[in-house]
Amino acid sequence: MNRFLTSGILIAALAMGACTNPDRFGADGAGAGANAGATGVVPGSANDPTSTAYFQQSIGDRVLFEVDQSNLTAIGRATLDGQAQWLMTNSDYQAVIEGHADEQGTREYNLALGARRANAAQEYLISKGVPAGRLRVVSYGKERPIEICSEEACYAKNRRAVTVLAGGLTS
Repeated sequence: MNRFLTSGILIAALAMGACTNPDRFGADGAGAGANAGATGVVPGSANDPTSTAYFQQSIGDRVLFEVDQSNLTAIGRATLDGQAQWLMTNSDYQAVIEGHADEQGTREYNLALGARRANAAQEYLISKGVPAGRLRVVSYGKERPIEICSEEACYAKNRRAVTVLAGGLTS
């Protein structure tokens, strides 16, 4: 019986202690965590401006190209402007720019075209102030499609340069 009495008194004391903060649910009674997502930033999430998820989803990690072209479009330049600003702010990241092509053409031609696309993105980022030592390029040609079909909609998604981030690698 003593054990039950001691447990009951302990539980009552804890319950009373929990009631000492009348504003624990916020002024509107909605609860302390109700608007944490609106004001708080979850590290590493898409709402954290220093995260790779934010870079990919809010800035954009890829630029698209026209058929057989390595010239940047106006939309591509706008995306790269955002990437350059993000990379300048987050100097602890390096980037690999991957050049890709659609499945049309020979393997050799598409490797060269992918390299030209990656180089175009790299040169643009450098022109915006990103140090060349933080950027590398690689071409995959048509070897890594994100869409596989013989339609223009698929081809268009595969004609791209993708900026892939690697954190903490700068010296």
